Amino acid sequence: MMKPNRHILIVDDSKAILVVMQAILNELNVYNVTLCLDANEALEKVKKSPLLYDAVFTDLNMSNMDGMELIRHLGEMRYPGGIAIISEMDLKVIDLAADLARQNNAHLIGNIAKPVQLNQVNMLLQKLESLMHHTKRPTEPVSEAQLLHAISHNQITPFYQPKVNLANNKVESIEVLARVITDNQNSAILPEHFICVAEDLEYINLITFQLFEKATSDFSQIKSTLKSDLKLAFNLSPFQLEDLSCPDKLALILQLNHLSVDDIILEITEQHALCTAAQLETLNRLRMRGFGISLDDFGIGFTNIHQLKTLPFTEVKIDRTLISHIEADPFSQVIVSSLVNIAIQNDWWCSKKYAGIRRSHN
Repeated sequence: MMKPNRHILIVDDSKAILVVMQAILNELNVYNVTLCLDANEALEKVKKSPLLYDAVFTDLNMSNMDGMELIRHLGEMRYPGGIAIISEMDLKVIDLAADLARQNNAHLIGNIAKPVQLNQVNMLLQKLESLMHHTKRPTEPVSEAQLLHAISHNQITPFYQPKVNLANNKVESIEVLARVITDNQNSAILPEHFICVAEDLEYINLITFQLFEKATSDFSQIKSTLKSDLKLAFNLSPFQLEDLSCPDKLALILQLNHLSVDDIILEITEQHALCTAAQLETLNRLRMRGFGISLDDFGIGFTNIHQLKTLPFTEVKIDRTLISHIEADPFSQVIVSSLVNIAIQNDWWCSKKYAGIRRSHN
């Protein structure tokens, strides 16, 4: 559902398109709409108030500054909102625009063709909601004192989510989800309330290794209960890959719990760019040790097609923003088609996180 008070910036050098887009958005209960006939003007508006606009919908082929340049500038300034292309360009043009947008750290959520239809715009708004769900910070994060108390009192607790292979309906891996269980409350504190705080304060390793130790300790009992030879999927932040000793620490915990690297899949979220030499060295060393490496939430972050071809991932989990309404979204069709081709070449498994699916390319 589209949340109220979303603010959309429309950029097109056609007054007719701007009028149509505003009317459609109003019909979909989006009334905060800013219209720009010129991309330079739009860019200046975003620079002045980058958090004001939840999304920028832009044409590609415009005079003065075109849509490609606008997207590049938005990516360079780390604009946090969604970006959508309104264009009838060839799919190869869209494919290249999407890849360039990712290289420039832009959150491209889709493409719709002219003449614009209400259902297409509604599809983009739904994708925008999914993006905002991933990128927004919680309104009430835990304090540093609360987080340190949770860590020091061993309150970082693993919850487990099964991932099922639809081909045989069997649980093939268990994903570890981080929660904080305090002494005086009945419900768990969700990760969106403490992970960003932990990253900002550089406590994320303390949380990760406490969680990893507990999960690996539980793993033998989980396999026995499910009577299945499955794997344990564990999340790592790109920030943690800066620690060159990370592979040694994880291997030591596995050794203490009588597990091997063959039992583990490390999931790397793509919400932050993998770009430093230390991150790439740690990633490669983890793979050299035999860990499975999964790219998590592909479609909402910064990994481009070239990195998918060159980095040592063994699995990719496609975010639902690329799957929802894919039948009507050429952008998502191009990206997913390219991803499937790469997966086949690399003998990967593709998986869709939100349905708990792990699907073979066969």
